[in-house]
Amino acid sequence: MGVFATIMTEQAAGAQETGIVMIDATHARAHRTASSLADAKGRPIRMFLSAGQTSGYIGARALLSSIPSAGALLADRGLDAGWSRNALIGTGISPCIPPRTGRKTSIPHDTGLYRLRHRIENMFARLKDWCCIETRYDRCPILSLSACALAANVI
Repeated sequence: MGVFATIMTEQAAGAQETGIVMIDATHARAHRTASSLADAKGRPIRMFLSAGQTSGYIGARALLSSIPSAGALLADRGLDAGWSRNALIGTGISPCIPPRTGRKTSIPHDTGLYRLRHRIENMFARLKDWCCIETRYDRCPILSLSACALAANVI
């Protein structure tokens, strides 16, 4: 029913810092990929869970429409693509994404601001500490997402 996801979204909206937003993806248990948006302090704002192991692009595309207004978005090299940069610039958000090593033209990014991205990595590490909750519900992606949202609310 999405109760825990709604609680997580409402808690994040009440205490959200909108200057910086971070996005990242990780492989969760039960062969799923979790993507999440976090605020400047690493608190989750929105989550997306795929039904199978997929690229981080899938989660990023699903979450791009729900990114709140912010000054900058921090992401890793995996999201360095023209479509993602253009979508962010179109919404007025400055992308802080380091260029991939194989990119022909280097795109500058703010390295000082990029150092804050460890906070979303820490958030995923704290969620993975709650893997015992998720393994009870790993039969269905909706229940697994609810377990992640419950853990995010407690954290």
